[in-house]
Amino acid sequence: MIRRIIQIDEEKCNGCGACAKACHEGAISMVNGKAKLMRDDYCDGFGDCLPTCPMDAIHFVEREAAAYDEAAVEQNKKLKEAQEKKPFVCPGTKAKMMARNHNANENRTPAGEIQSELTQWPVQIKLAPIRAPYFDGAKLLIAADCSAYAYADFHRKFIRDHVTLIGCPKLDAVDYSEKLTEIIQNNDIKSVTIVRMEVPCCGGLEMAAKKALQESGKFIPWQVATISIDGTILDE
Repeated sequence: MIRRIIQIDEEKCNGCGACAKACHEGAISMVNGKAKLMRDDYCDGFGDCLPTCPMDAIHFVEREAAAYDEAAVEQNKKLKEAQEKKPFVCPGTKAKMMARNHNANENRTPAGEIQSELTQWPVQIKLAPIRAPYFDGAKLLIAADCSAYAYADFHRKFIRDHVTLIGCPKLDAVDYSEKLTEIIQNNDIKSVTIVRMEVPCCGGLEMAAKKALQESGKFIPWQVATISIDGTILDE
């Protein structure tokens, strides 16, 4: 059908985006820095976009165009609203499980590369989900950030066959016990191993883990390992 519809002069367009904001139907979008009429059937021909253009780059023309489709416009609006409401999820917080071949480290040559024993992601207590498939029947390792740097064989000795959560109460300045309590209460945790450094500030992690075990209302076997700053295990 022949009807009135907008036409955009891309050579005049300065890419300010004012017309796209003014178009209530969503007919105009910015593409490669220029305003573009995306669909004829989204344009109602009222021209709300015209007065907003500082470059006089938009005018009415009479041409063959699809009829204005109000239903399609409303559907597109709802889709955009749903996308805007959808919360942003950082890729670093997405729960993930990883399969590991434990024999690879046992059979490696002296010059061979040591493989990671980490089987899940994320590891930061603050980022960890309350519920995740890898918590089901898990042996939970709650470790201080520095411990893996201080103790050379940390992956084989502690991470292997465990779900690992790490944190530093001094740097994060949060009470880990609340989050850890929720994790223990809402999952089938079989045991808890706490690995801390010998420094006094690391006692906050041990206290938070013990408090979480107590407040969870569950009887779960637990142990504490303390690492010295020179990388030896003081007690476990």
